[in-house]
Amino acid sequence: MSKRTSGRNVHGIILLDKRLGVSSNKALQEVRRLFNANKAGHTGALDPLASGLLPLCFGEATKVSALMLDDDKRYQVTVQLGVMTDTGDAEGAVIDTQPVPALTLADIEACLQKFTGPIGQVPPMYSALKHQGKKLYELAREGITIERKARSIHIFELVLLGHTPEQLTLEVACSKGTYIRSLAEDLGHALGTCGTVTALRRVGAGQFSIADALTVEELSAMPEETLFNTLIPVDKPLLALPSVHLSDTQTIAINYGQTIPFETTGAGTVRLYHETLFLGLGEMLLDGKIAPKKLFNLNK
Repeated sequence: MSKRTSGRNVHGIILLDKRLGVSSNKALQEVRRLFNANKAGHTGALDPLASGLLPLCFGEATKVSALMLDDDKRYQVTVQLGVMTDTGDAEGAVIDTQPVPALTLADIEACLQKFTGPIGQVPPMYSALKHQGKKLYELAREGITIERKARSIHIFELVLLGHTPEQLTLEVACSKGTYIRSLAEDLGHALGTCGTVTALRRVGAGQFSIADALTVEELSAMPEETLFNTLIPVDKPLLALPSVHLSDTQTIAINYGQTIPFETTGAGTVRLYHETLFLGLGEMLLDGKIAPKKLFNLNK
């Protein structure tokens, strides 16, 4: 997340269809300039090689961006078999080539089935994970390789969209922490060869779909009023949480950081509202009270 010393207090979420060849931060700054927003962040970077859905958060919406990082994701990916690169994608240098065996549809489907469900995955060296305070990709660029432990991830769906003798096109629905480049390499090895990503497009993130995303060109062409009408409300990513509506007195107390009595049962995180205004998140306590958890100021 980044701030400006001047600009507008813009609150909301934009679903950007990020184009190929630009970093997620550059794409964010392009859209940020359109709104002249003084606070902005994105929810999970896409590599320059990747295109597709990149939710951008402005103003108070940046407070939910960390929660959105935990969302499940959906990708469409092309895997080139018989080639392996140091980065796991087409931007890297080729470090291995292997013949590709004659694969039947049944061979491919059986392999995909093995990678569906909860699996362990070793993160790639070209990643933003840190080792002793330094990002792995920085070490990789210095020619240093660090042993990485496998992490638990979940592949919910792994669907074959098309294939040629040396290429697979897949749709992947996966949990947070999944590296599609590592998945491509592991699939290649499991099929008796190697593999690397040549195309990657994110088509879903949590409840959001690429079908609702806009390109920077589309946003740039909009009149200002239309542009601001594209902003998705700050509370939209939180709609799975139960909502609680507070009185005037309760709202004042919550905004002062006070715990308030509330006649309800259960415990957990809730959305707080005063009339139609979203106040933020509260914690329903077992003693029948609500404590403020993360408050928003959408009036500033």
